[in-house]
Amino acid sequence: MRDFLRAAVRPGPARGPPQPINLQHDAPAAAASVGVIVAERKPVKRTIDLVGRIEAIERVEVRARITGYLEKVSFQEGALVKAGAPLYSIEKGLFEAAVDQAQGVLNKDKAAKTLSEVQLQRAEELLAKQAGTQVARDQALAADQAAAGALLVDEANLKTAQINLDYTEITSPIAGKIGKTNITKGNVVSPQTGILTTIVSQDPVYVSFPVSVREFLAAQKEGRDVDVVGIKAYVFFSDGTAYSQPGKINFVNVIVDRGTDTILARASFPNPDGVLVDGQLVRVGLESGSAQERLLIPQAALISDQEGIYVLIVEDGKAAVRRVKLGGTSGTGVIVEEGLTGGEQVIVEGIQGIRGGSPVHAQPASTSRS
Repeated sequence: MRDFLRAAVRPGPARGPPQPINLQHDAPAAAASVGVIVAERKPVKRTIDLVGRIEAIERVEVRARITGYLEKVSFQEGALVKAGAPLYSIEKGLFEAAVDQAQGVLNKDKAAKTLSEVQLQRAEELLAKQAGTQVARDQALAADQAAAGALLVDEANLKTAQINLDYTEITSPIAGKIGKTNITKGNVVSPQTGILTTIVSQDPVYVSFPVSVREFLAAQKEGRDVDVVGIKAYVFFSDGTAYSQPGKINFVNVIVDRGTDTILARASFPNPDGVLVDGQLVRVGLESGSAQERLLIPQAALISDQEGIYVLIVEDGKAAVRRVKLGGTSGTGVIVEEGLTGGEQVIVEGIQGIRGGSPVHAQPASTSRS
């Protein structure tokens, strides 16, 4: 029995520690799926992208021109107003009284002038009959001329009083959109009060933008006319959307800004719906010349590093790096001057994590980006 138990617990051959699994034979990396577009040549016009700011053609800061009690605010803030529309009303009582007073003084001096004319005529008649003296005639003449001068002063005072009375009704000098009121009824206003409200015209509007002198020099080297005739301007908002209507350049400044080495230019845009707002910062695209065949790719394909800008293309099932030189923009795409010849499959989707030499599976991009 003892021999049986001894045999039952007899140790087997030594197994040693667990052996690690051999991972030296790696499986090929799975190809990443990427969206591509074919780089192709399209007829595009040369464009320049600039930063501009929208400006109302007419802008009025409404101020009080007399001192008085503000009785009424007659407009709705933010609304469109017509030229001549009432905006503010100032208490009229004192100014109406000033008009009446000036009118009364004028009437009084008119009577004095009538009397002086009669006295002068009588003095001249007496002098002619040698019944009067030269001194009396001269005194009558001086009195008549003084009366005439007083009438001029009275008429000026009456006109001034009437103008001040008219200033009690503040009206809009232009048609446009009116801002908020900076003062409400019940307050005393005066020329020192400052701006009561602001009105800006709506249609059309200006877009002003600086153009670098380098662009003008480049145009001259290419033999292109830098005249503004034929140049179309486009506006793009901060979210990338384009304004529906093009504009025309109507002014280029005659001097260069010494601080920025730029020339100020301005384009006029129709704005019937009030989409363009005074002071708004926008991107301006200038398009000129005839269309030329250019290689165009989406901006989404561009990658930058310390060496510059490059794109990834699909070549023999792998991603390949192509350094590119750009030549401006066209819509949402960019023009490639060097680095691509056309026909390459350019990666625009799934770029993250892809490096040159990485295996990729190409498929058409989900949306058109050029």
